[in-house]
Amino acid sequence: MLKGMARLISRVHKLDRGRFLHTGTRIPQSIAGHLDNQAPVESPRAISRTSESDPVKHGEQQEGQHYNIPHQDLKTVFPHGLPPRFLMQVKTFSEACLMVRKPALELLQYLKNTNFAHPAVRYILYGEKGTGKTLSLCHVVHFCAKQDWLILHIPDALRWVKNCRDLLQSTHNKQRLDQPLEASTWLKNFKTSNERFLSQIKVQEKYVWNKRESTEKGSPLGEVVEQGITRVRNATDAVGIVLKELKRQSSSGLFHVLVAVDGVNALWGRTTLRREDKSVIAPEELALIHNLRKMVKNDWNGGAIVLTLSQTGSLFKPRTAYLPQELLGKEGFDALDPFIPILVSNYSPKEFESCIQYYLENNWLQHEKAPTEEGRKELLFLSNANPGQLERLCAYL
Repeated sequence: MLKGMARLISRVHKLDRGRFLHTGTRIPQSIAGHLDNQAPVESPRAISRTSESDPVKHGEQQEGQHYNIPHQDLKTVFPHGLPPRFLMQVKTFSEACLMVRKPALELLQYLKNTNFAHPAVRYILYGEKGTGKTLSLCHVVHFCAKQDWLILHIPDALRWVKNCRDLLQSTHNKQRLDQPLEASTWLKNFKTSNERFLSQIKVQEKYVWNKRESTEKGSPLGEVVEQGITRVRNATDAVGIVLKELKRQSSSGLFHVLVAVDGVNALWGRTTLRREDKSVIAPEELALIHNLRKMVKNDWNGGAIVLTLSQTGSLFKPRTAYLPQELLGKEGFDALDPFIPILVSNYSPKEFESCIQYYLENNWLQHEKAPTEEGRKELLFLSNANPGQLERLCAYL
């Protein structure tokens, strides 16, 4: 069915713009019935937007509406992590708006009721490709940042197991490999998001970098971060120290930690990295992956662990796979068990209508039939209410 839809959409892209939308399509009855029975009670802008930009205050009344991420938050909370196509929209619309969706609201409610004296709870967002798992994770990251949590955000774990350059033998453990460029980039973004914590948190032991340089016990954690940024060769070790110190000190109650990993299944998949003798490098041989695996264990308290599963990051897995057992494999599933699964589905009728209206407001949809009932039914049929497919379809109209 998915292959057939893909062929249908590819044909649609080649059609003449004036003939793109037509009548007579059959669409899912739940949403089709909603479109037939709409009553023009609310203004279009009220349907698609909420004026509440603080995710801490989001609830069921904002479900299906878009909220605006303030420009300052966009720079500090999301120096990385937002999907490329969403960033294109931000540039085009001159605003960053996220839709408030039910999976994110469910997760926010869990986080509001977190007992920080208990071990960190793991939540896994899963669903078919294009349903919005990454943006739901971004909604959670924004919520925790506004609650003054320390954010450990890994925006794409696949990057750490694919096409990495300049691998070096680890100075800490000769059996592992360092990834200095990836580690240094992550440290820069971590510093941007959490700069206010870096002077408050003190390291609890001495760290020796070389014969001349060391970080003394009681020094600010920011010194470790700066060491990894300015001495790129030490970046991987710096990431390991940051994760170890935060995990050790999170139970103090001085700060709460959100561990947010997009595409966590990459930690237990296969890599595309090879040694000089062409042998494949296993993920556990990479120091960054080794340290991140320890961070997603629930043997610490004072925070929460929110993860997503990604088909894009599933090298050598079937394209249709999306369930945790399928993407994580036995080793990954056992490592993360127990966890709370949260399904991210295609748009509901309300969300679909809100998305279409948002695109119309921003002139992203300009076809003459797009605002009509039949036009919306056509878009619904072609996209099957899948957020990713809908966004791509509308880009051609």
